[in-house]
Amino acid sequence: MVEPKKDFTAELIATAKKITRPGFGILAADESTGTIGKKFTAINVDNNEENRRRYRELLFSTPDIEKYISGVILYEETVKQSTKDGVNFVKYLDSKGIVPGIKLDKGLADLPFFNNGEQATLGLDDLAKRAKDFYNAGCRFAKWRNVIKISANTPTETAIHEVSWTLARYAAICQENGLLPIVEPEVLPDGDHNIDRCAEVSQKVFASVFKALHDQKIIFEGMLLKPNMITPGTACTVKPTPEDVARKTVTVLSRTVPPAVPGINFLSGGWSEEEASLYLNEINKIKDIPKPWSLSFSYGRGLQNSAVKTWAGKEENFHAGQEAFIKRAKANGEAQLGKYQGSHDKLGGESLQQKDYKY
Repeated sequence: MVEPKKDFTAELIATAKKITRPGFGILAADESTGTIGKKFTAINVDNNEENRRRYRELLFSTPDIEKYISGVILYEETVKQSTKDGVNFVKYLDSKGIVPGIKLDKGLADLPFFNNGEQATLGLDDLAKRAKDFYNAGCRFAKWRNVIKISANTPTETAIHEVSWTLARYAAICQENGLLPIVEPEVLPDGDHNIDRCAEVSQKVFASVFKALHDQKIIFEGMLLKPNMITPGTACTVKPTPEDVARKTVTVLSRTVPPAVPGINFLSGGWSEEEASLYLNEINKIKDIPKPWSLSFSYGRGLQNSAVKTWAGKEENFHAGQEAFIKRAKANGEAQLGKYQGSHDKLGGESLQQKDYKY
């Protein structure tokens, strides 16, 4: 006799509420071995397992991290690793009241026959088993990234459909196995398009994604959205103010995201740490457009750049790296409340743009 599936609805909703508390956001520490290797190369650190473990311990053990970070997205390797004292990272984060999550996508591949740079995300084939295994390991949410490219000939309808369908199937499989899905349809900032073109494409993509989520019977109260902010392409010569970005972003979201979704946690998209904080702050200051969701952060580079460069792989810089990290975490916690006053920190203003960035 086949056992009936467990109903995780109440647990998914509780997880969402824990992550979306006011003043909190998500640390994306889910860089693949290859991607974190790029960070380490820049600071002349060997990309070996111990250095990866130690760097992530620096982040997770930062004093007061639990005051601003409500969830951490882990890479598969990190789920199995422990602190120097032998405490598994998943259990360590949970003990601090921080929800452990897991990156479940297996990266990007070019769409066959298109030859225009559009890509699909891999990893659906064995997703149910992996979701169940990571739930049993203590993870309570997941992340999956699809990307959309803006150019003269893209995005195509095929690419938008692929992104929407894949994200919806991923979300359904996660919810069926107890993991709250973070749905990430990233409209890439590569290109010279202006902010209005980004808004046009993003609105079309987000609307398509939510149609697919609805068709897959997703529990909207038990998911989160991780979108791009509405910004011009990195090669665009017209630079917007944080207020411009905020108004365009909230407008697009108000037209596409159901009020039942508890939270929207933006990706930092390669903007500098300071830009990412200022944009989020202005988004939360808008009063004249309805915002029924928590609007917060799920930053990787936007939280880590100062920390990893300050640490530089040297044990004597461990605590200084933690101080740099908590400074950015606090800034974004304040930005989630619309109370960030800004900073003139040199590292925080450094551009983090990388074309075709991969996690």
